[in-house]
Amino acid sequence: MSSAKPRKTVHLAAHFPGVNNTTVWSDPASKSQIDFESFVHLARTAERGLFDFFFLAEGLRLREHLGRIHDLDVVGRPDTFTVLNALAGVTEKLGLAGTINSTYNEPFELAKQFASLDHLSGGRAAWNVVTSSDAFTGENFRRGGYLEHADRYRRAAETVEVARALWDSWPAETLVVDREAGVFAKEIPETLYRGAQFDVAGRYVLPPSPQGHPVLLQAGDSDDGREFGAATADAIFTGHGTLEAGRTFYADMKGRLAKYGRGHDELKILPAATFVLGDTTTEAEDRARHIRRQQVGPQTAIAFLEQVWGRDLSGYDPDGPLPDVDPSGDVNITRGRVRHAKDPRAVAEAWRAKAEADKLSIRELIIEVTARQQFVGTPTEVAERIDEYVQTDAADGFILVPHLTPGGLDEFVDRVVPELQERGSFRTEYTGETLRDHLGLRHPHHRTTVHEGARAS
Repeated sequence: MSSAKPRKTVHLAAHFPGVNNTTVWSDPASKSQIDFESFVHLARTAERGLFDFFFLAEGLRLREHLGRIHDLDVVGRPDTFTVLNALAGVTEKLGLAGTINSTYNEPFELAKQFASLDHLSGGRAAWNVVTSSDAFTGENFRRGGYLEHADRYRRAAETVEVARALWDSWPAETLVVDREAGVFAKEIPETLYRGAQFDVAGRYVLPPSPQGHPVLLQAGDSDDGREFGAATADAIFTGHGTLEAGRTFYADMKGRLAKYGRGHDELKILPAATFVLGDTTTEAEDRARHIRRQQVGPQTAIAFLEQVWGRDLSGYDPDGPLPDVDPSGDVNITRGRVRHAKDPRAVAEAWRAKAEADKLSIRELIIEVTARQQFVGTPTEVAERIDEYVQTDAADGFILVPHLTPGGLDEFVDRVVPELQERGSFRTEYTGETLRDHLGLRHPHHRTTVHEGARAS
């Protein structure tokens, strides 16, 4: 009797390029970020490739760098719910995930919006729950102002708790249809919620959606963020891309689940990743170098350096050495961007050491340090590498970020997906109807999680 470990299924999602340093805007193949056909093309390509879901990021405010609009931002991105609801009408099986901020939105409205998407799509909705402590972004919202790091996760946890209470508020036995009496449902209980952040009292407006709850994604990487994800999320969107870092993060997140009464398979780990293909390894590596130089032009390289140094460095040569001055500590030189580096001086020292050791110019260094996890090689090599991550518990799959809009995923679907299928690691057809089916997640069965500091009554 064989004791071999069963082969895991690779989960894949498609990220529509947006606010990032991945998209190559100058390439002749790059098309509109606004036209609906661009969204349709990527979504239908992902569905043709049997992907789990389409992922749409969000930018609540155009970022500013040195008082000017950041040149990597998309200007004119349509509303997330509008796009996803429209895509529900032109796709059949593909999950539809949207990033919506929990800091500046109310839970009753969010619960209704995502449940509506879940109903209209037949159970394919997902919510990437994000937070913000950025007062610059908050200026556009009634809540406004600033939230401390821990407070924003407390608000996020309670937002999700209220949404789940609303999604669970129509017990199945109350769903009665009496056409003669003109009654669709009766005895819908009133949802009463009293918490530190929200008070909700009323009868929810929608019956349970096909999935029970839309799938919840989360991307925070601080300890608070990881705890929130372990308690709340169905999938984690992470930047831990290397094999070693991926295994460490994977083990940490899976190890946190038991305290919340959750099993190992109830949380999927899905790092972001890019890919570059070639007929040979050398061709793929040459293409990757060319793409990276398109992604990080001279001005972009200086802008990234300025974000760490906190000062105007426009007088420096992008093809020259790093500045010999120290960072100023001005963290507001770029506004609206998530800051992952807490100590600019430490970052600057590490970058100087790397630049000196590898003999890198400013632009060459920024190309190195801003790179996402990349799969570079022939279709067979890329499929083997992706499969290695999944089978060795460094990930459950990947959210792929193409460098071109909207056709950047086409080559992967045509050339890599068949290789994964040949290895027995990827589906050859959709076997379920809902996104939870695709991801292998259980139906919530009216599960309600109560978080510390907030209680439903």
